[in-house]
Amino acid sequence: MRRRAGLLVLLPMLVLAACSSGTPAKTSPSAAPTSATPSVPAPVGSASPMPTVSGDFGKRATITLSGEPNGQFVISTVSEGEGPTVNKNDWVTVNYTAKDWTTGKDLPSSYDQGAKPQLFQAGIGQLVPAFDQSVVGKKVGSRVLVVAPPSTAFGSTGNSQLGVGKNETVVFALDIVQAVPQDSVVTGTVTEPPANQPQVKDNGKAAPTITIPPGQPAPTSLQTTVLIKGDGKPVQSGQTLLVQYTGVLYSNGQQFDSSWSHGGAQALQVGTGSVIAGWDQGLVGQPVGSRVMLVIPPSLGYGSTAQSGIPANSTLVFVIDILEAV
Repeated sequence: MRRRAGLLVLLPMLVLAACSSGTPAKTSPSAAPTSATPSVPAPVGSASPMPTVSGDFGKRATITLSGEPNGQFVISTVSEGEGPTVNKNDWVTVNYTAKDWTTGKDLPSSYDQGAKPQLFQAGIGQLVPAFDQSVVGKKVGSRVLVVAPPSTAFGSTGNSQLGVGKNETVVFALDIVQAVPQDSVVTGTVTEPPANQPQVKDNGKAAPTITIPPGQPAPTSLQTTVLIKGDGKPVQSGQTLLVQYTGVLYSNGQQFDSSWSHGGAQALQVGTGSVIAGWDQGLVGQPVGSRVMLVIPPSLGYGSTAQSGIPANSTLVFVIDILEAV
């Protein structure tokens, strides 16, 4: 839950999405251009001339240019993975290497030191077509070559933060690391919470049911209960998480928010103050693949500030599935 008065929906915090100020996030080569978008040409599987890509999946690619760009939008599978096919609306984790074909310059890569893979929703039009369209229909584990003319990349504005000028063609090598459907939930051995804590009923692909224990006073400190322990890497501060979640009031068990109410899995950043403190404290360090229950006192939630559906000084109960972290 974002720490923002009056906004209970967990809005995606994609670094790839277009920024309201018109300035793409730094080193985000798929951020949508902010000028009027020209029509996008239909992609083709090959063209002449054609860049080549070498190197192993999971490592920075070597992109070799030949000739001059011809304006075609190319999406070509360099090597096909064995994972599931990426569908529209899936949350996709992608590593990328990029090169400016117009200038021949190497561009920032997710393989650079300190950089991260990119997590975004496929095919929904929030990103430049070079990313948005190129992964749909491809298999996880695939490396995809994308030749992106200006209409599918940064158009007539370019991207000064990346060093891409106006009307320049960009070449990407995309490594599709993972795809998570919107209705995903974690699975595994369930550990029941103590009897004096809220109880959780698993409902499969639907939101879990949270029942408040009668006669139990609200705790005054954060309670963290791991209901399902995942086998992924621990969540680190500053990572972007993909989660399913449901939240209820401790006072009466009334649900005030759930990812199932607005499209399914949501992306957010933890450990940076972008969400309420109870989430920052309760989720950092938990393994990916875990289902975690957080009982959050007002001091780590919204305090004395009432929200829509949340009275002032409310203790909150969340059940959160950690699906991915990048």
